[in-house]
Formats: sequence, C-alpha cells, structure tokens
Amino acid sequence: MTDARACEIRSTCPYCGVGCGVRLRPTGDGGLEVRGDPDHPANFGKLCSKGSALAETLGPEGRLLSPIVRGTETGWDEALTLVADRFRETIEQHGPESVAFYVSGQLLTEDYYVANKLMKGYIGGANIDTNSRLCMASSVAGHRRAFGTDTVPGTYEDLEEADLIVLVGSNLAWCHPVLHQRILAARKTRGTKLVVIDPRRTASCDGADMHLALRAGTDAALFNGLLCAIHDADAVDEDFIPSVQGFDDALAAASSDRAEVTGLSEDDLAAFYDLWIRTPRVVTIYSQGVNQSSSGSDKVNAILNCHLATGRIGTIGCGPFSVTGQPNAMGGREVGGLANMLACHLDIENADHRAAVHAFWESPRIAAAPGMKAVEMFEAVGDGRIKALWIIHTNPAVTMPDADAVKSAISGCDFVVVSDITGATDTARLADVLLPATAWGEKDGTVTNSDRTISRQRAALPAPGMARPDWAILAEVGRRMGWHDAFDYASPAEIFREYAALSGIAGKLGRDFDISGHADISDSGYETLEPFRWPFAGERSGGRFFGDGRFYHTDGKARMLPIRYRPPAAKQGPRFPFRLNTGRIRDQWHTMTRTARSPRLAAHLAEPFLEIHPRDAERLGIAAADLVRVESSQGSAVLRARITDAVQPGDVFAPMHWTGETAPSARIDVLVAPVTDPVSGQPESKASVCAVRRFDAAWYGFAIAADRLEPSCDYWARARTRAGWRAELAGATVPQDWEAEARALFGLAPGDAEAQVLIDARRGLARIAFHREGRLIAALFAGPEPVALKRDYLATLPGTEAWDALTGQPPADRPDPGPLVCSCFNVGVNTILAAIESQGLVSVEQIGAALEAGTNCGSCRPELAAILAAAHAKEAAE
Repeated sequence: MTDARACEIRSTCPYCGVGCGVRLRPTGDGGLEVRGDPDHPANFGKLCSKGSALAETLGPEGRLLSPIVRGTETGWDEALTLVADRFRETIEQHGPESVAFYVSGQLLTEDYYVANKLMKGYIGGANIDTNSRLCMASSVAGHRRAFGTDTVPGTYEDLEEADLIVLVGSNLAWCHPVLHQRILAARKTRGTKLVVIDPRRTASCDGADMHLALRAGTDAALFNGLLCAIHDADAVDEDFIPSVQGFDDALAAASSDRAEVTGLSEDDLAAFYDLWIRTPRVVTIYSQGVNQSSSGSDKVNAILNCHLATGRIGTIGCGPFSVTGQPNAMGGREVGGLANMLACHLDIENADHRAAVHAFWESPRIAAAPGMKAVEMFEAVGDGRIKALWIIHTNPAVTMPDADAVKSAISGCDFVVVSDITGATDTARLADVLLPATAWGEKDGTVTNSDRTISRQRAALPAPGMARPDWAILAEVGRRMGWHDAFDYASPAEIFREYAALSGIAGKLGRDFDISGHADISDSGYETLEPFRWPFAGERSGGRFFGDGRFYHTDGKARMLPIRYRPPAAKQGPRFPFRLNTGRIRDQWHTMTRTARSPRLAAHLAEPFLEIHPRDAERLGIAAADLVRVESSQGSAVLRARITDAVQPGDVFAPMHWTGETAPSARIDVLVAPVTDPVSGQPESKASVCAVRRFDAAWYGFAIAADRLEPSCDYWARARTRAGWRAELAGATVPQDWEAEARALFGLAPGDAEAQVLIDARRGLARIAFHREGRLIAALFAGPEPVALKRDYLATLPGTEAWDALTGQPPADRPDPGPLVCSCFNVGVNTILAAIESQGLVSVEQIGAALEAGTNCGSCRPELAAILAAAHAKEAAE
C-alpha cells in the first residue's frame, strides 16, 4: 500500500467549484484509481458521489480521437489551417466583431488565458464569453458594484467558524456536498444554526433550524426587509459604516418594499430577522437560485447590503459567500473569460487597464469595449452578425435558454468549430470542424475554487489518439493567424508564468488579484505547486478581504445599492399558470457527458422528471408515474411526473441534465425564455412560465440490453447500467408487430437471437426477451399503462442465464436491493429496509454503521432519514 500511494498523482476533481483534491493512481489498463486527497484544504480527503465515481467515467468509448472536417477524419495540419484561415478571412471581410468564442468552466486557467489573449488582444474583439455566464455572472456583477472588483471575501474556514449559516437559493447538500458536510460537522461540534431559503424543499432542508419557502424570485424583498430590521434594531455597525457609501439610499429603497410579496408569514420573517441580527457570526451562502434571475444582480446586492451595514464581512465566521458551479468558474473570472472583463480582474471599460494589458501583451490591438454576453452572442449567431464561432467544452444547444433557437442558430452559422472530448453531443453534431481535446485525467494546469484557492490539475493518463490540450490548440491557431511569437508556448508552466506576471501589473493598478510572486516559478516548481489561496498569507487577515474596511472603488469605500424588488420577467396566467424552476440533481453533472458513463451515478434518478404538487396533479388528472407534456412559448418537453409537496402549488421543478443523447424530449432549456438580468446578462433559468398536461401515450415500455439500444419512439430516456443499458419508452401509436419493434430497438436482425415472446393482445401487453448462446441480451416490457416491474433487478440481467426474465420479478432466492439510494456504497432501498427491520435500526447513524450508506459524502442522508421515518410509521400503523 505504501509503494502504491507513493506513486499517486495529486490533482483536483473536475466537477463543482468546491475544488476537491484527489489522488490518482494509473491502473495500467488505461484506468485510474481515485481517492480524496487528505491533504487538500478544500476537502481533506472527502469526495461526493460524483467524485467517488470518477474512475467509472474514463475510457476510450465515445472519445473523439482525430480532427474531423465536415464529417471526414483528417490531420491536425489540415484542420487547424482551415480554422485559422476561416477566422482570418471572416475578420478581414466583416471585422473582429463577426467572430466569437464560447468557452467553459471546464477549461483550465492556462487554456482560458490563451483564449482570452487571442480574442481580446490579437483578434481585437471581446466576443469571448463562458458558460459561467449562465451560473455566476450576477455574483460577479454584484461584487463589482459593491466592492469595486469581483472578490469573494471569505474562506471555507468561515463556514466552520460561523454561528449561523444561511443558504439562499442553494441546495448545497446535493450541489456542493463536501461543503455541506463541513457545515454539518460544525453544527455537531459547535451548534451552528442553519437556515435554508428556497421555494422548494430540498435535501439541504434536512435538519435545518428553519426553512423559509418564499415565493419564487422574492429574495431581494426578503433581504430588503432584513436591512430595515437591522436599522430598526440599531444593529448597524457604526464603526464600519464610514467605509461604505449609499446606506441611506439603500435603506430608503428597502423601506419601500412590502414583505408580504415573499409569501412568508410575519412570524417567520420576524424569527429569521431576529436570528440573523442577534447572531454576530453569520455566513450567507448563495448560488444559482439567486444568480439565475432577471434581477439576479440586485438580489446579490441586497444580500451584500446587509453584510456591509453590519460590518459582517471579511472577519472570522462572517460574510456573504458565493459558491460557484464549475471547477474553474473562478479561474475563468480571474483570467477575464467573460466578455465584459479583462484578465486579472482588470476592467475592459477602463482605458488605463486596457493600455496596461495591451502593452504587456505587445499585441497589435486591444478590445475597446465589452463583447456580447452569452444570450446576445447566440442571438447574433442566429441573425448572421457572428459568422464564425468556436465552442470549447460546452453544450449550448442544450444548456442555453431557448435551446431550440440556439441549436438552430449554430446549425445555420457559416463556420462552427467545436473542441471537445466527444463528438456525441447535441452541439458537436452541428460543427463544421471537430477538434479532439484532452479530458480530465489527461489535462495539466491550474484551477481556482470558490474560496480563491488555486490548485494544480495534473495529467495521470496519456492523451488518446490525436487529442491535444486546449491551450496548445488555441496557441497553434494563433500562430497560424500570424502571431507566432505571442503564442509560442511550450508548456502550461510557461503560460502560468506569463499570467502571474500580468497579475503583478494588475496589483500595481490597485486590483485585488496579484499572484506575481509566482511569475518566476520554475517548471519543476510548477509541477510540485501546492494549493494556495490568494492573496498570499499575511497580506490580508487569514486570506479574507474587506474586514479592514478597504475596498476597490477609487475612494476605497464599498457601495450599498438602492435595491427594489422586481418580480420575475414572465408573468403567470391562464395560458401558462406554472412557474418553472430548473436545477441539478445529486448524481449527475451538467449535460452528463462524463457522469452518464457511470452506472452507479445513473442508477439514482435514471429518468428526467417534473416535480409537481399533489393538488396541482389531482386537478390536472396526473397520477404518479404518468408522463406529462410541459409547454412554454419557447417549446415543449415530455417528462415523468413526480408528485411531491417539496414544491409549492403553482410551482414545478425539472432537472437540466438530459440531452438529445440521453432523452431528447427532456431538454428542459427549450422551455426557458431568453430573458436576462440587465446588468449581468445572466438568464432567468428558474422562473419561466409553463403549462402542464398529461401526455396520453398509447403504450409505455421498459427495456434492458447488454449493448446500447437505439429508441425511435415518441418518448425515451436511456441510462447505463453495470450490465449494459436500460431505457424508459412510450409511443403515441401501438406497434403492429411487437417482435419487429423490439428487434429494431435492439438492432437485431431476424434470426439473430432466440426470442421469447409473450403477447396479451386483449390487454395490450407485450414482453419479449432475446437470448444468444443461453444468455439474455435484451428484453422489452410494454403495456397500455406505465409498466410495474422490478427495474433495478432487471437491469442486472443482461449477460446472465435469465430465462425467467419476462416475469419482471426476482426469484425468491435472489434478493432485490431495490432502487439505489447511496451511490457511494451502492446501497438500495430494499437493503436499507431489511436492515431497519432485522437490526432494529432507529437512526441514520445506525444505518451508516450497518451498511456504510451515508458515511461518505452524506448527500443521501435526507433520503435515509425519510426511509427510516416511513418504515417506523408503517410499523406503528401495523
């Protein structure tokens, strides 16, 4: 064990902005062993379910291994010459504003830096934006307005030192589980209070001291009420407030709001305000529920106003805390990946900043004004203003609002380049040129997490085929466009040194971001670079900002802004009576390019769904497991109904992960209106309006297969299993020949496999299994209603001698673990129920001791608690 661990490579997880350290050990067969890094300051060895399953997401299947030009594999020379020539010709004919880059928080900082330098310094436009625009742009805008720069004031340690944690629009338990576990540990040791502010009841509410289920979009009114309560309670920090401008105007604006718009009772509001005011150490964590709004920037500033008024910022256990969604969203913000920023937190609107960057890069030009933000960018692609587009490691044909329009825009663009690890995404299928890039485990560079800690991401596997690092692809295009010396990089270490040197110039201009102490780092020093948080130790108290009352506006003071509540842009009405909330689920990530490869991650929630309140479901005649059609002005989707009081009447929730590759009818962003915050440009992804009705399919089905199945029916959702694949199916027309339908689904020619066929024409039931050499290779179960089967058991059967598969039930001598609950340890609900009954378990901790469930990332603990409560309630009733 000692020798094996001595060979481990330290890196970082490629998922959320927590920035967990991982230790990697190549297995010799192209795979990796992955464990949490016990020495990394973000996670101290802990990993969530997604991080724990990273090894399952690797492998050559589906990888893009060579450049492809208009459907034909080619070499790098031909592909990159074409890219450079087409971009150069487009710029010569139509100007630099006719081209654009759309990049991603999956990029490493060195990749981001080269892309930013190429676009803003050499092409001379600013049309480079990142998918972080969809996640964190409102936080950036709020920080810049309040502090004078985009600075997260606090650190993760503050979460453990606070006496009150307030989660606003953040399901931390599922979206940032390792941070949530740090908070729960603090609650256990020091009694930290936890308040969750969210229209929806989520896993983060489990065990919280208070859940404020406010009306969707009313966060600003809630925090305006808190500001007024702070004033009325004489809780304004008179020593700190001289460091702030705008208090009186902010208070006057807040006083004009009416607390009743939140939908919360006066007692609940008073209890929250009293708790916040009388608890000196408060951290307010906010995320997409705040940011993804047409008034997201104002919501952020309403939160910041309360912390500034009380001086609860930049000191131990105090401050507003924005948690980022992607592994390098912060690095992208630092390097100017957004269209309205320059590198190192310099401002593109500031002439001195532009001149400094221009001189440092020795570039022929510099972007003179902000470029197009993401939604505007794709509108410009659609109307022909942007004629050449390069998309890097992101899937806007799925993730952008009004996704069908974006897909159409990309399809109609004159020239589209996509750099990715696979050609099997909705966006990649639209490209003129596909460029194979390295993936996590093969990439080498740095990332920055949510508390400003910069860590190395290191390569542990060789790049497959002809794949290249993104920085190398971008630099080669820069050289071929005529700027050889400026992009003559040999390694990411060389790029990092240049970036660090530029940050020193930013520091001299009074910016917060300055890592110039690393400007002379050697290649070996870069290779062994330990995680570090900027600013360097000693420059600010414990790595925090603003506790000293020094800010980055020209007068050194912070700004409190006059915020007034604005309702969501779209109005509910008879045509669209529901408010649509979108978000993540526990075990999937973005558009599932990586996580869908893992059988255990696919097992928890294997199908897209719509949460709807029981009263709304009853009124609409929707029963559990029905399919529903969801419609908006932009488009429609078909999802499985999940009836729950976790959402409020009139609200519905759907996850955003499914794509044309996994469930074409469930691309949820086709429903989202392209409405944006006027300051940040961030879309309002959590408050579109829609209608819901039952989808009356003529038949429903469930299928399992050893090999990938290819459905063609009206509704399908496909997921990987340990034995192959599973799929939910439905169609508007009943097939005339069920065996032929099944053979087409599984790609089997007549006579290709032995068929077992059970047809009940009167009842409309069909069950068909195919065997080869005595082993089950596929099976289809269909009927006029959603089919009741032991799905998780059936999913284990492909490849086995399962002649009794068509029963749909496990034999008496074979235990069925049931639907997966704990992904980390692969524990199903039936296993949990059996242990509760046989061992008399009465707590989640006892379940963990007996089965390990809930003892790793802890994100399944709310489900364990619900299962336990239901089991004991059933026992009491009996």
